[in-house]
Amino acid sequence: MSEFVDVNALAARVADGSLVALAGTFSADFSAASMVTTRALIRRGVRNLHLLGVPALSLQADLLIGAGCVSAVQSGSVLLYEHGPANRFVAAQKQGTIAVKDSTCPAIHAGLIAGEKGVPFMPVRGLVGSDILRHRMDQDGWRVIDNPYAAGDPIVVVPAMRPDVALFHAPLADREGNIWVGRRSELITMAHAAHTVLVTFEAFYDGNLADDDEHSPATLRGMFVTALSHQPNGSWPLAGGADRPEDAGHLREYARLSKTDEGFAEYLARYVMTEAAPAAA
Repeated sequence: MSEFVDVNALAARVADGSLVALAGTFSADFSAASMVTTRALIRRGVRNLHLLGVPALSLQADLLIGAGCVSAVQSGSVLLYEHGPANRFVAAQKQGTIAVKDSTCPAIHAGLIAGEKGVPFMPVRGLVGSDILRHRMDQDGWRVIDNPYAAGDPIVVVPAMRPDVALFHAPLADREGNIWVGRRSELITMAHAAHTVLVTFEAFYDGNLADDDEHSPATLRGMFVTALSHQPNGSWPLAGGADRPEDAGHLREYARLSKTDEGFAEYLARYVMTEAAPAAA
């Protein structure tokens, strides 16, 4: 049975030094980034996190990096999309305070699928001859092997990834701890692959999601969820559904303030270091 907790108790389950899988925030409809937990982690002063973007990172990672919570990042990209570069990520990379492992979306998905299935590696197309492959062969043992079913056909294999923690925000949960993720099937993959699964969610579903024909195919069963927390507006300032688009004005403010150390400190003081829930625009 999944445990229902408050957001600070949820954040307390992320230990220093953890490999944390974070959901990509590219969806215009619903961001799966648990921003409320991100702020709680910064207030707690977590350190030395290794972030894994599934498959890319944005505001959530930039905040954690700027606050000194991160020592390593692996992702397909880190940026604020139409709001510009991820300034704290760029600064940390230039200063050498974080280690960065370039990756690709297919490679990250493949590694997590291998972790989910309990197999040691997964083959991936499209990396042969790339600089990413050359660096990752040195860092992590990615390999090029001969396709055993077709002569002269090299293919890359990437090792299984088993994150310490998968953290994300979801639209619905029921009282049994089942989580409905909608179109975001990668959330189920990363949950299956992770040792600990922490979820915040927008609203309670009246009934059992696993027994509902409409919701069941996109439902993560509660047996895979370690703890969850009811946090309406928990992805703010990112999108929280059709009735709550991203807070574009706030994101523009963050992009402006995060350009400097002083501006970022001002942002943290105003929007992160107080537990008062911010209001959506």
